[in-house]
Amino acid sequence: MGNAWVICLLFFQVGVWPGVPQQSFIEQSLVINVEVPVRVFKGATFIDDLTIDDFEILEDGIPQKIEACYLVNKKMIQRREEKKKYMPETSRHFYLFFEITDYIPKIEEAVEHFCQNVLIPGDNLVVVTPVKTYRLKDLALQAKTRGEIAKELNGLVRKDCQDGNAQFRDIVSNLTEVAKSLSASLMSGGSTTAVEVLELSGTSPSTLYGMSLEEKLVFYGTLLGKLDTLRAISQMKMLDFANQLSREDGQKVVFLFYQREYIPQVEPEIVLQHSALFQENPYIYQAITGVPKMREREMNVDVERVKRAYADASTAIHFLFITTPRPDVPGVYFEERSEDIFNAFREIVRATGGYFESSSNPAAMFRSALEAAENYYLLYYSPSTIGDPDRNFRNIVVRVKRGDFRVLHRTGYFLR
Repeated sequence: MGNAWVICLLFFQVGVWPGVPQQSFIEQSLVINVEVPVRVFKGATFIDDLTIDDFEILEDGIPQKIEACYLVNKKMIQRREEKKKYMPETSRHFYLFFEITDYIPKIEEAVEHFCQNVLIPGDNLVVVTPVKTYRLKDLALQAKTRGEIAKELNGLVRKDCQDGNAQFRDIVSNLTEVAKSLSASLMSGGSTTAVEVLELSGTSPSTLYGMSLEEKLVFYGTLLGKLDTLRAISQMKMLDFANQLSREDGQKVVFLFYQREYIPQVEPEIVLQHSALFQENPYIYQAITGVPKMREREMNVDVERVKRAYADASTAIHFLFITTPRPDVPGVYFEERSEDIFNAFREIVRATGGYFESSSNPAAMFRSALEAAENYYLLYYSPSTIGDPDRNFRNIVVRVKRGDFRVLHRTGYFLR
């Protein structure tokens, strides 16, 4: 009754890929007005004393005339310079994605900080877990204290992360046991021994006992296939979400908490020392020496297309990569298998002017990302030329004329 009441009062479940409409540019009498959120830093410090004349914008390499510059803090316009009057929409839409395989208590601290110090009346909040998607009700801050909202939200995230990734953890546990068994088989010349059975200490050692080396390798490959299916990224869903965000007014800020993943495999030194025993059997030899390579997989996502979609949506993607420590199991080497996700989202972050960090402390990362997102400039211009109509993605470069600063902004938009 308690949890159901919480969801009813504060959240309602929505589709897996949330979002409601926004435009990345506005058409007025056949004139395109382009909006570019820009964040300027010196080290970790936001630079808040820049004027319209300090900025330079190039579209497809062509300098543009900046028509307005607004300095925004949270939802408030702190300063405005206008050569042409605009009506900036500064409402805030927060999306928190939790791709967590093993729940970390520091997540609670991160959510508590967000609810206590960041969330303000009028903000929109969507939380996506491995199980469900929740939206904070408009009147939640009036109905409950911030502490109560944080506690209830943390309960949902914790339960969903534990329940939603149970299958993932089971497969990794099974892979660990198979890798241990393969190591023992190699060291014993290919046979399953009583020593191996005693060393197995996880999921059903009797399942592996009596298996031939070939059967264990097949089992290992099958488990890897299941794991890849669970970890598969849907490009269609990513593009659908970007399309929905492109029709959303105001700031759209996405925070993705992603936990480092490891895949158990036979200790490489053991493979090197004992693989010669199986050279007379080409299948076993190739399979054994190929176990470390079985972790490799293709990233079936067109990263460039996804980058452009989120840049067009004027959505800042913040990627918070949680660096959990490598497990230590005798005979098993835990190879990191997050490179594909890591590299893809780092590119998406750069294309959207977002924030990226990797750390074992998600609470500290989240605070830094929130601080980076709190202040920004809004620049407006009308393109001096539409250029080649067949080349519909327009590349944007924003520069600051003075000082040595780090400038973050979306890299372009689609001409429609």
